[in-house]
Amino acid sequence: MNFDKTITELLNVDGALAAAVVDYSSGMLLAGGGTASIDLEIAAAGNTEVMRAKMKTMGMLGLNDVIDDILITLGEQYHLLRPLQKHDGLFLYQVLDKGKSNLALARRALRDAEKHLA
Repeated sequence: MNFDKTITELLNVDGALAAAVVDYSSGMLLAGGGTASIDLEIAAAGNTEVMRAKMKTMGMLGLNDVIDDILITLGEQYHLLRPLQKHDGLFLYQVLDKGKSNLALARRALRDAEKHLA
């Protein structure tokens, strides 16, 4: 799997500030890039907790479904998490500048990036 190509792809999206591939079984950052103002090691660990919590909640609710993506909307940023269906335990993470990005196009870019990892 070429994670670096995926990161480059995600950083080319309008308004992209950072992107990463994260292992949520360990919380480890496998690949990442973008602005230095976003500490991707901390972001990987923190968003691992978000991913685990949602997976656990879905299990407790008996939901037999998959997560397409998780959107966290901040005042100035969007944070997108997309679990990889074909690579269990991994998710894509993307940070976008809210004023410079198109959320629909960014979500599409995440789907496309996942397909290219297959």
